Amino acid sequence: MGLAASIQAAAPKSVSPPLGQTSLQQKIDPEIAAKFVKVKRIYIDSFGDDKESQQLQAMVIDALVATKRFIVTENRDKADATLKGTGLEKTSQEVHATGEGTSVAAASGGANASVNGSSGSASGGFIARHMGTEDSQASSVAVNDARLAVRLISADGDVLWSTTQESKGAKYKGASADVADQVVKQLVRDLDKLHPPGN
Repeated sequence: MGLAASIQAAAPKSVSPPLGQTSLQQKIDPEIAAKFVKVKRIYIDSFGDDKESQQLQAMVIDALVATKRFIVTENRDKADATLKGTGLEKTSQEVHATGEGTSVAAASGGANASVNGSSGSASGGFIARHMGTEDSQASSVAVNDARLAVRLISADGDVLWSTTQESKGAKYKGASADVADQVVKQLVRDLDKLHPPGN
């Protein structure tokens, strides 16, 4: 028995990943994992008939092709797996309001009285002034929110992988493009955990 074989025999069969790290190999069925790592040619099923769903589907296709790890085919029969998805995109308005005010008030008064024998006189006065200014601003900003749930189905109907991602947009891309990018990056990350590049 060689040294490598004796080390393998002595090593424990199951090693827990370091704290804070999860191992995809431990969470996925070996049969599913074997099919998942062999996926190369993918057919993208329709995400829906509305314009937003079609745009999301096109962006996922672009992101998959850009990885240069997959062949996107329009022939379902030639595909190793089918990517099915459901997308949601909505635009809402966020209202921001600010206000400030300044107020100044002043008052003054005086009184005078005199008594001389059996007669007397009295006089008085009071003045009050108030000044105020107010400044307020309100603005609304359109917020775009995209959500995408996808699953990768093998040719024999098994669900190999799934994810749900959401985005409010990134610095240089809108919410739809960003969420499509997130889905594909997650797919590549999960595949790399099972089968690192070069192996």
